[in-house]
Amino acid sequence: MPQPNAKRDNKLADDARLLRAWKKFHAEEKAAVLAGPYNATLVELFRMFSAIEHVTPAQLVGFVGAIDWGSVDYQTRVVTLHELNAAITRYRERRGLEPISDPLPNEPNSPFRTIKAILFPPNGAPTGAQPGSNTETPVK
Repeated sequence: MPQPNAKRDNKLADDARLLRAWKKFHAEEKAAVLAGPYNATLVELFRMFSAIEHVTPAQLVGFVGAIDWGSVDYQTRVVTLHELNAAITRYRERRGLEPISDPLPNEPNSPFRTIKAILFPPNGAPTGAQPGSNTETPVK
């Protein structure tokens, strides 16, 4: 039977390996998106994400809203949303805040949710889906 410390060390090493693989995957996805047909627009948008502390939410929402996302492929929009989420999370954590802070019902949407709705409009959702809902079948 392995020692408890060895089991814990193996789990930590496995978790570290998975995290490296996950980060490499997302770096490759980002590089592919930036090498694609939307390069000029996305380079500027990702630059805004990297300097998010100097960009007002209104500027970010306005810039994203000015892009014709209907002509942008799904994977590019997913990568863009992921990069925005990562930027906002880093920004909040550096300031000692909770990484995610979604508004309560009947409160105005956060800039993240507003941008998510721009990238993935609710009218493009499957029939019966609601914005922010989980479309998977619940486990009983």
